[in-house]
Amino acid sequence: MIPWQQIDISEVPGADVELRLMRRGDEFSMMLGSNELMNSRLSGSEEALATLACKRIDAVKRPHLLIGGLGMGFTLRAALAVLGPEARILVAELVPAVIAWARGPMADLFAGSLTDPRADIREADVVEVIRTHAAAFDAILLDVDNGPEGLIRKANDALYDARGLRIIHRALRPGGVLAVWSSRPNPSFTTRLRDAGFAVNEVAVRATTKRSGARHVIWFAARSDGAARR
Repeated sequence: MIPWQQIDISEVPGADVELRLMRRGDEFSMMLGSNELMNSRLSGSEEALATLACKRIDAVKRPHLLIGGLGMGFTLRAALAVLGPEARILVAELVPAVIAWARGPMADLFAGSLTDPRADIREADVVEVIRTHAAAFDAILLDVDNGPEGLIRKANDALYDARGLRIIHRALRPGGVLAVWSSRPNPSFTTRLRDAGFAVNEVAVRATTKRSGARHVIWFAARSDGAARR
């Protein structure tokens, strides 16, 4: 078997952890300590994050999306594939190295999505982007942790607590949708979403595009002052 090789390592701003990019043949892995955050062979649930969210806003003629976390580009590519020419996607990536990896060793994975005119890739903290944009987005897609808790850095907890969810609610347009990826269920997060004024739909999805592998969870939370799309 081909051994894993470490391609690069980077600090995560505001955290005491290091993010490592690993490669084995044509397979990539992003590791946080001993935890694998993502693998290039397991893209199914990240793609579903985009495609299922976009279905819920398909009546919007000029949708504006915010994606928290660039990762390996699965969510971005899937969104671009289903959205029309007037869509706009802002991707906020906290770690500069992840953007560099996307343009360097992982460029083939991104398949030209970084230069798509509909996409704006920014080195930015998605928490701050949400806080500074009121009624700006038709959908906010979050895949910055392994679930609704700040695994990578404590500051990300501000995305998932009661106050953070109210701020996200404010950043969405009427009928807008928040989609949050998780490696496992979290009943208390479902409750917090409802308490923050969202109509919640929790969906189990497979880790691979072949509908096999581990089951992951995506919450789709629509602003309750607009129709939730199932």
